[in-house]
Amino acid sequence: MLRGLAPSCGPVRLIGVDGHAGSGKSTFARRLARALGGAPVLHLDDLASHEAPFDWTKRLDTQVLEPFAHGAAASYTPYDWVERRFGAPRSLAAARHVLVEGVGAGRRALRPRLAYLWWMDLARERSWARGRARDGPELAGFWDGWVQDERRHFADDPSRPFADAWVRERGEGYEVHKRDEPDTSTTTP
Repeated sequence: MLRGLAPSCGPVRLIGVDGHAGSGKSTFARRLARALGGAPVLHLDDLASHEAPFDWTKRLDTQVLEPFAHGAAASYTPYDWVERRFGAPRSLAAARHVLVEGVGAGRRALRPRLAYLWWMDLARERSWARGRARDGPELAGFWDGWVQDERRHFADDPSRPFADAWVRERGEGYEVHKRDEPDTSTTTP
């Protein structure tokens, strides 16, 4: 299904993976990238920062989407969450498929450039509990602020209603419900 998508950003078929923090976006994107023959993955955590967790649209546009629109490789500066600063530039190929994963991957400013949008369908409280458990007590303060920021983000700019498919983890696989076929479930990578 994804292999037959039309280009959405220059020659690239940009595929978004959105959902609440802790919902399994990175794991799903990694598996999907493997299934697409090693497609590059852009983690939106690399564009966000402590000071501006959702204010990364302009950086995404200038560092990634504009080069892709011209068929060129992107060069972006990833954020180091430990050092609290942006690091050395990193290259991202304008491959046939590029996955963009992270909270807000389906935001309205990005949707026109997406060929397909996945939504990780896990309740926000459960997602956040998984994220807190993953990150440990040393990041509890960060999570308290994050939860409020994420609530505001999705209240203002929801992604789920615009997803092409909703994904639920099921053991080692996934159950997929497509927007146009809500009762159909299949297993994906």
